[in-house]
Amino acid sequence: MLTVRPAGPSDAADICGLMNAIDVIELGHPETDLGEVESDLLHPEMDLARDSWLALEDGKVVAYACLWCDGDPERIDSDHYVLPDHQAAGERLLALLEARALERAREGGAGRAVVHLQLNSAPTTDTAVLAGRGWRTVRRYYVMTRAVSRTADLPPAPPEGLALRDCTDEADRRVAHALLMESFADHFDHQPRTYEQWLADIGAVRGEVDWSLVWIARLADRGDVAVCISRDNRAAMGWVRSLGVRKDVRGRGIGGHLLRHAFAVYAARGRDTLGLGVDTQNASGALALYEAHGMSARYSVDTWEVTLS
Repeated sequence: MLTVRPAGPSDAADICGLMNAIDVIELGHPETDLGEVESDLLHPEMDLARDSWLALEDGKVVAYACLWCDGDPERIDSDHYVLPDHQAAGERLLALLEARALERAREGGAGRAVVHLQLNSAPTTDTAVLAGRGWRTVRRYYVMTRAVSRTADLPPAPPEGLALRDCTDEADRRVAHALLMESFADHFDHQPRTYEQWLADIGAVRGEVDWSLVWIARLADRGDVAVCISRDNRAAMGWVRSLGVRKDVRGRGIGGHLLRHAFAVYAARGRDTLGLGVDTQNASGALALYEAHGMSARYSVDTWEVTLS
């Protein structure tokens, strides 16, 4: 018998188990960490009672979906996970997700909902079901990785006039936020976030950020120009969450230096792999930058979109 109910923080382990079962099917190995699932379920802007759904068959979690809005009431983001033999449960959650997305958009004063969902390019979700419900792919991302080692990845010499510093205090954290918002302003699907919202997004309010792994780049003649936000709490690899360079100083080797700095730092910490995600159509040339520094695509993720009105 299929039952559907909202998710709660106590479901984190079951949801993580579902995601890792899907990871094994899609990627060949688990990649989801329990801490990340717990963090998402405890996000202050997540209304689990209204915006999340668990599908259970005989007490086993077989599908999970949730949605959230980062600012523009018309733009809704969502997650959807389903085991391959339970597509009916998955479609039921899709229908609930779509209905709630439109309702939430209207609550915010929008006349329609533009909903985005990111899925592995070969997902367990039946893409024919998505297409039949009006969804289409609009973007592709790569998860890229590179092996690192203490012998090969030594601290790099910076370009002339460039210096890096950690986000050691509140003032620097506000600088990091401002640089991130500015450098990503023209990127696909970027949603402006206040400083407080950004702290919640990256888990800082729950003490999940090591600020020594967030670096600001400063040019002697231009001030603070770039930021790299990384984290070392994934089991599989170190992770660069965001790397942004101000538009007016791109092409001066700043992004590459931050990337090489990350390689060296994570190698020194004993990691053997560093990963990140990148929009394959990124107009700033990020994909070419990462490839030039030895990173390669581990797998791809598609953004699916549906417009509801």
